Amino acid sequence: MFMKSLILSLFALFTVSILAAQTTIKPGVGLNFTDFSKDPTDGEFNAKVGWQIGGSVAFGKKFYIEPGLFYVGKSTEFQSSASGTPTIDENADINGIRIPLAVGVNLIGNEKTLVSLRGFGGASAFFLTGVSDNLDKDDFEKTNFGVFAGAGLDFWKLYLDLSYEWSLTNIQKDVSAIDIGKTRSLFITAGLRINL
Repeated sequence: MFMKSLILSLFALFTVSILAAQTTIKPGVGLNFTDFSKDPTDGEFNAKVGWQIGGSVAFGKKFYIEPGLFYVGKSTEFQSSASGTPTIDENADINGIRIPLAVGVNLIGNEKTLVSLRGFGGASAFFLTGVSDNLDKDDFEKTNFGVFAGAGLDFWKLYLDLSYEWSLTNIQKDVSAIDIGKTRSLFITAGLRINL
């Protein structure tokens, strides 16, 4: 009982100290590149350019917590390589809401310097809202979870974040027919930093 109270008290103290330290609102837009961890026997998946728009809020200075909310469009191309058949190129587009939760540290510089470098990592949830016409939305899981790591560069009131995400769950419901595995995504996001 004492240990549980101590952990809760330390967590509350940590949260209050981070919230009191500094709050930065970060609206942003960006690009992403997504492919799948497994290729089918008759072809391969290749990442294509996707997009995202949204924002996050960072709480803290040296160490920070940063929850976010982005609307994301992911695009992957399937290229058929079956012998005796013409090559088929088909896009698989997936849209949804991505909610990342990052924990980071300012490695070089701080809020008073012109340029600073950050490192971060965390977990995310992706909620499917739609797929391209050539796909059936019912074949996909409505929720997908992942982990990510990345680095960020702050310049004056601007930022640029680069992160790589590995999904922990399969994107499709029935893996017995064709198992395409899990998604892997590279996210590049740029935007404004508004200190409160």
